[in-house]
Amino acid sequence: MSWQFSDLIDLKALLVIALIFIPLEALIPHRHEQKTLRSHWLNDAFYMFFNGILIKAGLLVVVGGALILIGYLIPDSVGQLVQSQPVWLQAIEVIVVADIGFYLAHRAFHAFPFLWRFHAVHHSIEEMDWLAAHRVHPIDQVLTKSASYLPIFALGFSPAAIGIYVLIYQWQALLIHSNVRINFGPLRWIVASPQFHHWHHANERQAYDKNFSGQLSFLDAIGGTLYMPDRMPSKYGTNDAVPTVYHEQLAYPFVANRPRPKGLASAVGDNKQ
Repeated sequence: MSWQFSDLIDLKALLVIALIFIPLEALIPHRHEQKTLRSHWLNDAFYMFFNGILIKAGLLVVVGGALILIGYLIPDSVGQLVQSQPVWLQAIEVIVVADIGFYLAHRAFHAFPFLWRFHAVHHSIEEMDWLAAHRVHPIDQVLTKSASYLPIFALGFSPAAIGIYVLIYQWQALLIHSNVRINFGPLRWIVASPQFHHWHHANERQAYDKNFSGQLSFLDAIGGTLYMPDRMPSKYGTNDAVPTVYHEQLAYPFVANRPRPKGLASAVGDNKQ
């Protein structure tokens, strides 16, 4: 199944990614003062190497189990109809359907305090770069990816179309977290860009609970959650007491309740600054 490869990063792929993004961030950085080996880079390297196994195992259970149930509800004719379309059209549809699922799941992780504690690990990033994209709690990643994968597998899209989506998603996820000064121009209102996603990570009150889409920024325009001023953020991160070490971050959501400074698009968020 195609989704089994979505988090697979072998040494060769890692070398290619590093050879692209490290020079790119050095040549056209958003933050010139940020070093390549910035704070907590080793912690995020642990995520890159070890999270994949946990996430794939979780997806096998969640997505695999759900698909067994869905198989009884959706007739095979639906998949046959979907796969009768050209692959390029299927790929576009997969991106849209998957990102709607991502948007809804991502918004839920900001709306519900217990879910936020998993997602706060990702928002603890204070220096954005391609490596920081990997700092995601496995449970956060499993549930969010399940929301993306379930509808596209249930509808029976072809492996080729899903493969195109996975490839585009992986590279776009690295790009939108990276420390690069790339302007998408008018396309930024349609496609998620570094500017778009950096504002999602901004530690500025106006940007809280904004820009939830992973690939298609226009979904936030439709959902009323788009925030993309002309400038870039000056500060990232969250004031939540998230530890800085990998194994402590994995345990963080399960420890005693803490007040949630960021989120819910309410007065609760005012405590963050």
